[in-house]
Formats: sequence, C-alpha cells, structure tokens
Amino acid sequence: MYPFVYHKATSVEDARKAFADADDAAFLAGGMTLVPTMKQRLAMPSDLVDLNAIASMRGVTVDGDILTIGAMTTHHQVATSSIVQKFAPGLAGLAGTIGDRAVRYRGTLGGSIANNDPAADYPGAVLALSATIVTDRREIAGDDFFTGMFETALDEGELITAVRFAKPIKGAYAKFPNPASRYAIAGVFVAELGDGVRVAVTGAAPTVFRVPAMESALARNFSPEALEGIGVDEQDLNTDIHASAAYRAHLVSVMAGRAVHAALEEGSQSGV
Repeated sequence: MYPFVYHKATSVEDARKAFADADDAAFLAGGMTLVPTMKQRLAMPSDLVDLNAIASMRGVTVDGDILTIGAMTTHHQVATSSIVQKFAPGLAGLAGTIGDRAVRYRGTLGGSIANNDPAADYPGAVLALSATIVTDRREIAGDDFFTGMFETALDEGELITAVRFAKPIKGAYAKFPNPASRYAIAGVFVAELGDGVRVAVTGAAPTVFRVPAMESALARNFSPEALEGIGVDEQDLNTDIHASAAYRAHLVSVMAGRAVHAALEEGSQSGV
C-alpha cells in the first residue's frame, strides 16, 4: 500500500473540504473495494476522507410512500431494519444476501452504488424501486445513475448522502450467487409500483439494466407464467470463468420467474 493522508470527516461539509483541498483524494465508506485495491497497489489516492463518523449519512426513515436510507447505512442495518422489512421486504432480503457477515457489517449502501460493480446487488434495487440518488449537490434519477462498468453519473468529488426508494405494491429479488464471493452471477429484482412494473437485472452485463418485454408482460399478468418465452439477448451479457453469456441469459429468465414467485408469496402473506 502506498502512503496517504487520513482525514476523519464529521460532516458532509468537512468531507467536501478535505476532498477539495487534497491532490487526489478518495472517499472511504465501508472500504470493501477501495482498501483491497490499495493493498494491491492498484490505487494510490493522496488522501482518504473517511465518512464513517458522519451521523447525518446514516439511518432509515419513511415519509409516506418514500423510504430514505442514508448512504453510510450498512448492508446489515438495511437487512435487519424493521422499517425496510415492512416497506420493501425485497430490499431487506437483497441486503441480507450481500457477501458474508463481515462484508454486511462494514459495507454501505452508498459505497456499493457509487462503485457500481457489475455484480453488485443494490443497483438492481435502485432501478426496480425507481430510486433517486441524493448527493451533496443534486438529485439523480436511478435510471440515469449507472452509466457503465464501474461508472456512474457522479461528478468528481460528488458525494452520495442518501437514496430514496419508492414503495412497491409487491416486489422481490432473486439471484444466482457466485459460491465464493456471493456476488450475483445473475440477479433480478422485480417490483410492481403504482405506475407499473419494473424488472432490473444485475450481475449479467457490464452494468445493471431493465427488461421492457418482461415489464410489459408482468403489467398484464403478474405471474411467473407471463414470462414464458421472454428472454434477454446473450450478445449483451458477460462471459467469464464463472459463466458464459448464454448461461447468464438462461439464469436471468430463471431468476425473474423466482423473483415474481417470491413477490406473490410476500403479497399473499401481507394480504395484498
């Protein structure tokens, strides 16, 4: 690891100043990707601005049909929050499948979506639950946020402070995990919202994407059977040592069906 200057920010303003004053700073959230990368000397920021002491960037609140989660809220806190479990059980369930216990206790919502790993789980929830990314400068629609592999709409030094999710009528997430990392080889979040159905796929392509054909079919008939014969083009998917593009295309269809089934079970249990 190369040497760096460490800053422990206590407010968003403090973090912004430390970042602006440095030559080549990086924000530190959970550090699940940044710290290993630095240890391998693949990254060498001049300064690390630690966000963990910023209380205003943690917590879960609900205002009507909007769930707001602070960017520094950990995966474990999302998974075990009674508010999230009631508002969007599929989101709580998703958070509970991320990595292992050590990762869930340190990794954060904001850090995950800012990194935009192709196999991360949260991007699927951001798209499926029509989320809005709140930064220290503006608000960004979830549909406009993920721009490419490890790329987002964030500007240099822009800091995610919270994420706002729309309340689903019903919804669930299903993924086929890598057995070692628990990253999604293919994961699908299906949600019925007040203005329609959303189907978001993560893990299968360079970045998260929606499947309009599945959304239209489910809007007419929200059932696993409605998805029969509907797939995704393998030409747009990843091939690596874990799975071929063709296998990922197959998994997307299977996971979508499982997500719909899980959403229907959740709805029947809640009386929807």
